[in-house]
Parts: sequence; C-alpha cells; structure tokens
Amino acid sequence: MKNAIAFFDFDGTITRKDTLFEIVRFQKGNIHLYLGLMQLSPWLIGMKLGLITNAAAKEKMLTHFFKNTPLEDFQKKCDRFIEKRLPLLVRRNALEEIKKHLQNGVTVVVVTASAGNWMEGWCQKMNINCIATRLEVKDNKITGKINGRNCNGIEKVNQIRAHFDLSGFDTIFAYGDTKGDKEMLSLATFSFYKPFR
Repeated sequence: MKNAIAFFDFDGTITRKDTLFEIVRFQKGNIHLYLGLMQLSPWLIGMKLGLITNAAAKEKMLTHFFKNTPLEDFQKKCDRFIEKRLPLLVRRNALEEIKKHLQNGVTVVVVTASAGNWMEGWCQKMNINCIATRLEVKDNKITGKINGRNCNGIEKVNQIRAHFDLSGFDTIFAYGDTKGDKEMLSLATFSFYKPFR
C-alpha cells in the first residue's frame, strides 16, 4: 500500500500482559515482584483512581525495583527478556497484522509507554520502527526516573509528529487498547480499539 503508516500500541494490544510487570518478574523473580507490588499498592491504586499520573506511578515502580542498577546489567537482562520471554507474550493475530502490513509496504511503528530497553530489540528483529519511553541514566546506572516524558496519551501524538510528517501519508492505521491510546487513534484514517482479543 503506497504511502501508508501503521501505529501500534504494545502493552495489551500486541501483548497479552503489561511488559513492565513482566520485565520485573523476569529480572527479579515472582517473590520480589509480589512483595514490591504490595509496597507500591498505594501508588498503583492512586493511579487507577486518577489521583496520580501513570508516569508518577511508573517512576515509583522503576525506582523500587531498578534504582542504582548498572545499565549494562539491566540491558543484558532486557536483551534476554526479548529473546526468551517476550515472544511468549505476543498475540499471534497482532503479529499476523504487523506482518501483513509489512508485506503490503506499510511503514509500521510501535508507539509505547514501555521503555526502549526492552522494546527496541524486539522491534529491530521485526524490522519495524520504535517510539518508546526513555529511562534516565546517571553514572551508568538506572535512576528509576523517566528521561523526558512518559510516552502515553497526548505524548504518543507528540512523539509521532516529532518522528514523522503525517502529511506525507495517504493512509494512517492505528491500534490501541486503553484511554492512553485514544489521542493516537484519533490521528488515523482507520483506527482499531482492542482489535486482537
């Protein structure tokens, strides 16, 4: 398809589970995950109730589990996650949709609030583009903070426009599954909400 682009949310759209929880499980184990979630529950509940932002809750979680982790160690484990665990989380029909677009010459872009550390390697293997949240690193260690803005909601649109001139595309597809995707879906000629259930 000439001059077409497709934007895919990742967590919950392409995958069956939220990969932030899964990367913690993979790197720290189930016991540390569940104990940590108990400690973090006030912030997670606050996020669900709309009392704190997704970004603030995410930073609390990243700080709790990964603060002061050497970047090299963190990235090695993310790379293993991409290789060993992530393929098991991907919805087969979502993968088929991506492959169909690629076969038709459509530019495919994952636009995700998940961190590039465990997203970019998967996207490279798929030969697709990746727009993701960046993690702050100081002295070659993860701080637990987000570098810039969390790639969610209107920030997905801001990042898309920063990377692509949408006026150059005749057709825009968009796929998402939460309210954090609705602004991105509004960009599309053809939008799909929770398409791969």
